[in-house]
Amino acid sequence: MENARDKKILLVALGGNALIRKGQQGSIEQQFANLKLPIKQIAELSRDYRIIITHGNGPQVGNLLLQQECNAEVPKLPLEILVAQTQGQIGYMIESTLDSEFMASGASITQNLVSLISYVVVDEKDPAFQQPVKPIGPIYTPEEAATAPFPTRKTAKGYRRVVASPEPVTIVEKREISNLINMDFIVICCGGGGIPVVREGRTFSGVDAVIDKDLASAKLAEEVGVDIFLIATDVKGAALNFGKADQKFLRSMTLAEADRNLGEGHFPPGSMAPKVEAAMRFIRAGGMRAVIASIDDINRGVRGQAGTEIIRSSF
Repeated sequence: MENARDKKILLVALGGNALIRKGQQGSIEQQFANLKLPIKQIAELSRDYRIIITHGNGPQVGNLLLQQECNAEVPKLPLEILVAQTQGQIGYMIESTLDSEFMASGASITQNLVSLISYVVVDEKDPAFQQPVKPIGPIYTPEEAATAPFPTRKTAKGYRRVVASPEPVTIVEKREISNLINMDFIVICCGGGGIPVVREGRTFSGVDAVIDKDLASAKLAEEVGVDIFLIATDVKGAALNFGKADQKFLRSMTLAEADRNLGEGHFPPGSMAPKVEAAMRFIRAGGMRAVIASIDDINRGVRGQAGTEIIRSSF
């Protein structure tokens, strides 16, 4: 039997479309159905790789915030608790879908699975706290926004609450995650970018913030020694002039090219830009391969047959 430590480590960062596709209401039935394709691919990859799965949680947290707004009698929960709730919810959905896939495949050996509630340390002096920009939750009228007990900003959809999006400093459970993957567990962790916490002496305290899921995944990949970092999204890769007539998807970019393309504004902020930045950080930290690929092409992306790969140089 192959020793788990002989297998390379693959981290798959699932985007929000892994559970809710564009135009869908996002029912539980839809989310479970949408998970089948990416999870089937991940189950196949687990034969050859030690697997870590991270995931987004934007729509799920948004729904919880909406539910809170609808019932004034129930005490409102802070954002850090809502992130923890969605880590449990989505972790269960991914884990149970994986378990069903392994059983359907007739695997002779039961695969070890675990969902881990994950903290991510941020710096309380991060400049992001002085300028919250991440919209979350319900849409408000101008009158409601003016009297809201939190910062709001006008977006394309209307006025929404905004929170800070600080840089991830370190993953608190990195040692536990490393130990689990060395025992060949598939680990589901850092959901929604992790629960943002700041250090207070020897303890941690949660803060109202949202950490970018891809940047947190890149930090985790660096800290546990991941070999391949794949970001799964709803397009087939990074593109120049995205959405325009001369749009061109890229099969690869050197770090220098990615840096230049970012600076020229080819990758929209809040969507492709953090994915490219996360991939670049992973490679700069010593990672072997970083790929941005469609959620339909996870297997092919790992094999180098699809997606956009970030490479050190062209030589």
